[in-house]
Amino acid sequence: MRRIATLLTLASLAAACAPMQWARQDAGAEQIGRDEQECRQKARREAQNRAWMHRVEPVVGPGFVVWPSGATVDPFGNQLLEESRLTQFCMESKGYMLVPAPKK
Repeated sequence: MRRIATLLTLASLAAACAPMQWARQDAGAEQIGRDEQECRQKARREAQNRAWMHRVEPVVGPGFVVWPSGATVDPFGNQLLEESRLTQFCMESKGYMLVPAPKK
């Protein structure tokens, strides 16, 4: 039983490292490229807008300046993750799925 669990773990790790690509049955390579580029551009704009809107300002008082601390202080730190998430959402809403790329 332990050997099966080890083999399954190794197989899932190998699959996790495999290159992925977007696919849809009725879309050719050019259409996939255009849709992905459009989704990436929309995601980049949205992530930048969100980062701009959530900018953190210091609290300024007589004789002191306090910068807020905590997990929400650096909205720009997660901008790339947000772009990736938004791109994936956009592509999936167009009917695409991430599948393992064929081996060359």
